[in-house]
Parts: sequence; structure tokens; C-alpha cells
Amino acid sequence: MTHQSEKANSQPTTTSVPSTKIWFITGASRGFGRVWTEAALKRGDKVAATARRLESIAGLNEKYGENVLTLELDVTRPDQVKTAVEQAYAHFGRLDIVFNNAGYSLVGTIEEASADDIRALYETNVIGPVSVIQAALPLLRKQGGGHILGTSSNLGHVTLPVIGYYCSSKWAFEAIHESLAAEVKPFGINVTIIEPGAYATEFGSQESLKFAQGLDIYTGFKAQFIDNLKTLERGDPEATPEALFNVVDAENPPLRFFLGSHCLPWVRAAYAERLATWEAWEDVSNSAQGSSN
Repeated sequence: MTHQSEKANSQPTTTSVPSTKIWFITGASRGFGRVWTEAALKRGDKVAATARRLESIAGLNEKYGENVLTLELDVTRPDQVKTAVEQAYAHFGRLDIVFNNAGYSLVGTIEEASADDIRALYETNVIGPVSVIQAALPLLRKQGGGHILGTSSNLGHVTLPVIGYYCSSKWAFEAIHESLAAEVKPFGINVTIIEPGAYATEFGSQESLKFAQGLDIYTGFKAQFIDNLKTLERGDPEATPEALFNVVDAENPPLRFFLGSHCLPWVRAAYAERLATWEAWEDVSNSAQGSSN
């Protein structure tokens, strides 16, 4: 099976002088999206920056001139997605990096969140990125390659209570991109999942959070959980662009890439625990195989 090997890409190699790249970035108005958009522009790249409200990114035009194209884009509207991707491609002549960054978190226990809450979350965090990918792939194949990036999270491997549905959206995001990587590698298209840990971005702001209707029985539990979150050591978003550029400039970029120093220890411990459980139950699992006759 064709596969973009994570192990084989463990030692990154980068070009000595990165050529100018053309980016298409969703969710460019704030948080990582804004930091990475401006960092790409400052290094001389060109960016099609998108956001749900055009006025939230209008200042980029004044600052970066013809190197930036600002577009209004709600990723939950497939028709608007297709138009924006095609407009960016026509404007710049190519798209080297298609970066799905838009998303939000749903705060609520598994019992509290309604079906409508969950659907809305998946429309933005899962279906929206798929719409961008599906709109971009014909253009990337036409030009002979490209690099699809997506902002996931270390919570694409581990979970926390109270934001379980957000975690689940990132697990789905991870699976989609891993399958995608194998499917598009023959066309010269790379795929990288960017997995940040906790950072001091606006992701915890009211614009990036939605709250399920609460049940009194969970009030104390959620309050304690939120208090614990406040004690987390958070990384500096402005420290991330150089690491990101190392990935996009690599000859063989990784399928998965952690941002921050806390992700790998946490995920390593989680997988060690999972393996130990599977191995402890291995005999029982094997007994369920049945006879091959």
C-alpha cells in the first residue's frame, strides 16, 4: 500500500533557500491562522487568507499589498469553498500549500451536547476541511503537486472530559488526512497534520468556543476541569512559524507534526497504556478469532 511513512520522515531535510510559496489558509483572522498568515507574508510568500468576516482580515491588504488576497469564506458552505479556492488559484496561478485551520471547540459533557451541537461542530471541524480538500485536489493534480496541511491537536490522539466532542472531531480529522495521504501521494501531493499542544491563542475566547446547554449535575465537575485548564503551561504562538516553515520546506514532510514540547510525552504515555491493555487481554482477543476452517 502506498503510504506517507511517518517513521521514514523522522529526520527532516529542508531546502537551503525556500522558494516563494503560495498559501491558501482558512481561519486567518485570529489565533494560529493569523500568526501563520502574517509570518508567511513576512518571509516573502503570498497568501490567500480567508475568514468568515472579511473585515476581520481587511488590514492585511493595507500591510502586505498584492502579496495577499483576502476572501470571505465560511467553510460550512461548499459552494463558497469552491469559489474561494478557484479564485485564489486563478489570482496567483498556483497553490503550493492548502491549509485547513478554521475550527472551534464545543464545551459540554457527552450527555449535555445536543445532536444539533454535534452536527454544527462537525460541519466546521470535519466536513468544512473536506470541502476545501475536495475543491483543491483537482487544481493540485493539474499543477503536478502541492502540500495539504490541517490543524488538528494533540487531542487527536488523547482525550479530555468536557470537550470530548471536540476531541472526537480531531480524531476524525486525523483519520481522514491519514487516508488522504496514501490516496494523493501518487500525484506528488503531500499531507501534514499539524498537532499543537496548549498555546496562548484566542482559541479559548468566546468566538472559538460554543457551549452546550448545561445540566446541574455536571456543574462542579466542569468548574474543576476549567480551573485545571487554567493551570496548563501554554506555549507562545509567535514561536511556532519557524517550525512550521521547516515542515513546508522539507523535501519529505512528515504526515504528523507536534507543535510544542508537551505533546509527545503525553501521547507516548497514552499509547503505552493502550498497548499494555491490549496485550493484557491478548489471549481473550485471540480466542475470538475462531477457526479458519
